Amino acid sequence: MSAPSAESGAESPQGGPGDPGHVATAGLSLFPFRGLRYVPDRVGALAAVTSPPYDVVDPGRRLDLETADPHNVVRLILPRPEPDEPGDRPDRDTRYRHAARLLRDWQREGVLAADPVPALYVYEQRVPAAGDSPEVLQRGLIGALAVSGSEAAVVLPHEDVMPRPVADRVGLMRTTRANLEPLLLTYRGSGGAAGVVDRAVRDEPLLTTTTSDGTHHRLWAVTDVAEIAEVSRDLSTCRALIADGHHRWEMYLRLQREHRHLPRSPWDRGLVLLVDTARYPLQVRAIHRVLYRLPVAEALEELGDSWQVKEVPGPLETALQALAEQKRHGGSSFVLTGGDDTYWLVGEPDEALLDATVPHDRPEEWRHLDATVLHATLLDHTWRIPDGPDDIGYLHTAVAAEREAARTGGTAVLLHPVRESVVRRLAEQGVTMPRKSTSFGPKPATGLVLRNLELG
Repeated sequence: MSAPSAESGAESPQGGPGDPGHVATAGLSLFPFRGLRYVPDRVGALAAVTSPPYDVVDPGRRLDLETADPHNVVRLILPRPEPDEPGDRPDRDTRYRHAARLLRDWQREGVLAADPVPALYVYEQRVPAAGDSPEVLQRGLIGALAVSGSEAAVVLPHEDVMPRPVADRVGLMRTTRANLEPLLLTYRGSGGAAGVVDRAVRDEPLLTTTTSDGTHHRLWAVTDVAEIAEVSRDLSTCRALIADGHHRWEMYLRLQREHRHLPRSPWDRGLVLLVDTARYPLQVRAIHRVLYRLPVAEALEELGDSWQVKEVPGPLETALQALAEQKRHGGSSFVLTGGDDTYWLVGEPDEALLDATVPHDRPEEWRHLDATVLHATLLDHTWRIPDGPDDIGYLHTAVAAEREAARTGGTAVLLHPVRESVVRRLAEQGVTMPRKSTSFGPKPATGLVLRNLELG
């Protein structure tokens, strides 16, 4: 769009209001950056080098992505170097160095190239209608967001994080010196930034591609000084909710602290996609659990008389409809299955049990969340299951959870999604939900635009 805003290739430092890279710090501060993007002539197809976010790529999907194109971005976000000797298992540091080497090689070979000037990027996703679900259109702005801690109350997390995934992402980003995939954040603007988005999509996009799930993706660069200033004014009064990427946001905070001695450090910013949900409401889905070492018969037996349990008819979609109907009457409810086409609706817990097991130091709304009751009452108290990767799996679809329960002989615990208004209301009170409580979408595809910290 229009004339470029800078002659230099580096990101604009935070300056005064006349600086096109400046955004007032009372709210969100989003900066243009030189996007690192695949060169279409050097890859088979743009769709073949993209990936879902790292934490929703299961082993089978990972292999499919690796074989789709030798330059697929999954090789950077989930690096898997070849062992030096048969039987070797590369450690984390080896994997991180492998990813950094690949990133350097792909830039040197011209597979990835930096855009000539800093830009904010307008990103559009169009998910086709399927069954009873209508078409979904989502548009937002990709940029380098100023990183700030909880004391600033500008970026609001709504879930707890697990140390191991945070440490993994920290190691990868520290070694590659790159933001490899954008976080998904939501905000409610006054219309200025949305106007910039609307004007951008009238132009020819930088890229367009359709991924294997049928989602159509388009990307535009916004480099005009006046347009960037309009985004700045709008966002300066806004706060954002982290919709997807809590572990990567914690990664940004840790790496910022590591580099606090550096003036105007590129580590003070992180790659995000900001979506104005007043214009483009996100979909909120549940994240389901699989209890690997607990067969469904044992899980049901240990519930005792504290829960109402009834078998409900399949298939899976019918069982989930029964769960939705139960949730309309309030109270915590779940569907349990061992992946054998048998489903059990579990609900109406004993109030005395909840009172004794759910902490009282949070708002009542938090105390009655399904995820809260699941972790505090069922996992910790009734089933006594440690929250570690050997005992609990987190699956983003009920189909995947059912399949995993069948494969492992464990129990899938299927949840009903929580409303976005509840998530935001708790986040604004500084209250986080149990980890992996929600799945917002559509999630941005990884690989359409990266941020190399060496560029500024």
